Amino acid sequence: MTPVDVLTTRFREQGLRVTPQRQAIFRLLEGNGEHPTVESLFEAARAEMPTISLKTVYQTVHDLEDLGEVHLLHVGTGSVRVDPNVEHPHHHMICTECGRVRDVVVDVTDLRIPARARDGFAVSDVQVHFRGVCAECVDATGA
Repeated sequence: MTPVDVLTTRFREQGLRVTPQRQAIFRLLEGNGEHPTVESLFEAARAEMPTISLKTVYQTVHDLEDLGEVHLLHVGTGSVRVDPNVEHPHHHMICTECGRVRDVVVDVTDLRIPARARDGFAVSDVQVHFRGVCAECVDATGA
């Protein structure tokens, strides 16, 4: 993800307020490959600044999405996930036990939808989600 100082400048250039709360969220996302939930970002930010609101976290991640700095993922785990990796095309593996989300690079350039199934639908994006059990959960259960 873009460094905190660059995000601060981009927010200001767009006329968006840059508050200490927003900068805390920027710091929590910088270099974060865990696909945190908005709620986990809120909890981590609240440990640093107890007055932060969940609404502030949601607004900030939506503003970051509008600027193209994050993707918000709805992967069926019950919470919105924040993906700061917007530079490299990738898909996701989702653990059905612990909910962990990981990036995976898969070449889908040859993936085709039959014309009759498209029925005039213009595809603009492809997201592939692989579901299964991560190695940590397999090790924990001994399966």
